Amino acid sequence: MTTITPADVCYQQCISPACGTTYSVDQALVACRDCGGLLDVRYDWDRLPVPGSLAEIEKKWARRDLPHCASGVWRFHDLLPFAPVDQCVTVGEGQTLLHASDAVGRYVGMKPGRLLLEYEGMNPSGSFKDNGMAAAFTHARTVGATRAACASTGNTSASLALYCSVTGLMKAVIFVGSGKIAFGKLSQALDYGALTVQIAGDFDDAMARVQEVSAQLGIYLVNSVNPFRLEGQKTIMFRVLEALRWEVPDWIVVPGGNLGNSSAFGKAFFELRELGLIDRMPRLAVVNASGADTLYELYERRGLRWNRGKPDAAAIDAYSREMDETGRRASTIASAIEINRPVNLTKCLRALEWMGGAVRHASDQDILDAKAQVGAGGMGCEPASAASVAGAKQLVSEGVISPDERVVCILTGHQLKDPKATMAYHSTDQQHFNEVLGSRGVRRAEFANRAVAVANDRDEIIKAIRLYS
Repeated sequence: MTTITPADVCYQQCISPACGTTYSVDQALVACRDCGGLLDVRYDWDRLPVPGSLAEIEKKWARRDLPHCASGVWRFHDLLPFAPVDQCVTVGEGQTLLHASDAVGRYVGMKPGRLLLEYEGMNPSGSFKDNGMAAAFTHARTVGATRAACASTGNTSASLALYCSVTGLMKAVIFVGSGKIAFGKLSQALDYGALTVQIAGDFDDAMARVQEVSAQLGIYLVNSVNPFRLEGQKTIMFRVLEALRWEVPDWIVVPGGNLGNSSAFGKAFFELRELGLIDRMPRLAVVNASGADTLYELYERRGLRWNRGKPDAAAIDAYSREMDETGRRASTIASAIEINRPVNLTKCLRALEWMGGAVRHASDQDILDAKAQVGAGGMGCEPASAASVAGAKQLVSEGVISPDERVVCILTGHQLKDPKATMAYHSTDQQHFNEVLGSRGVRRAEFANRAVAVANDRDEIIKAIRLYS
């Protein structure tokens, strides 16, 4: 009997229908060599043992003694089979929670039981990035890479450094902009032993430089422009479906930064429907921060669309020139999505077309208020995560989302990734609040839970407890 290998049934392909050039799975590429377009990882499903139903995958969860079955990425290996199972790298990623939160639902305007929070902060490095890193790192291993690099606002660098440190398979090189990374994230990369290169510039500058340097030095690039990263991020949606007993929700709402998640989610649902494993796709909402709202500007204000694989490249170029000419830089308290030039823009446009999407932007004020509500419900998240909740609230108030629809908001990172913003929001020190948040246009902390100052006296403490509890 002939053994089928991943190379026989898996390949990379340019997403542009006008090009469609294919490449073997054993090449480390971040763009089509013919047209410069983004690449997909594609599969010959007719030659693969695809499960007859999504519920069949649950059988693997019963074998948690096997590392790849315990992984929230690799137990779905049948749906991303680009590498042999015994070559798949895992550090225990994907042990996440889909939590129904009526408290946050009331804030958003949803009926009880209809708003769910997918909490990706439970991953080993504290963010959703571990899903994609498990896949990209696996591919890097299969092609013999010894070094891996990324540009990062913080979470990607923490994840890459973790995988390099735990496995010992390769060395991490991370590029960060000056003053553009939260200490909670930078501390991870440093603690895990990564070579950290801090450049004068922001994330967009770091992204441009890391691509140039990686190409010249032959370093494996793990940013989400890498198509294998997005294969791992598909599994966030698989776990959402698993938690919902394989019922498709009405909406997926996700923060929009480099647009890797939204792109991966679109691909996940498109493939599941293509395979007959679901009968419909949910709608997709992508939420930018107002200070980094390139997708919102292009999609909602200028009408840019995927247009069946023919997006208006001139409109994208014109907007990029505008940003250059005006010196516009991304600026938001939601540092994880502080990106003006999202590398996955065209893939996200495709996902929005597939899923009947919407794009919104949320101010730092709205993001921090939503974050406080998420935290009060016990699921503390970093500011960027709360953009999904702030966006859902907008869409409900506009009547785009109905209060009785089932909505899943993605919380992308843990609260302790960026505690500075949290402490300033709840601070009793107005000067501290102004220094950290006032400069961002945040003028109030409507849901602040401030510490109560009392004298070192038992009776005064009891009086305060009775007064405030």
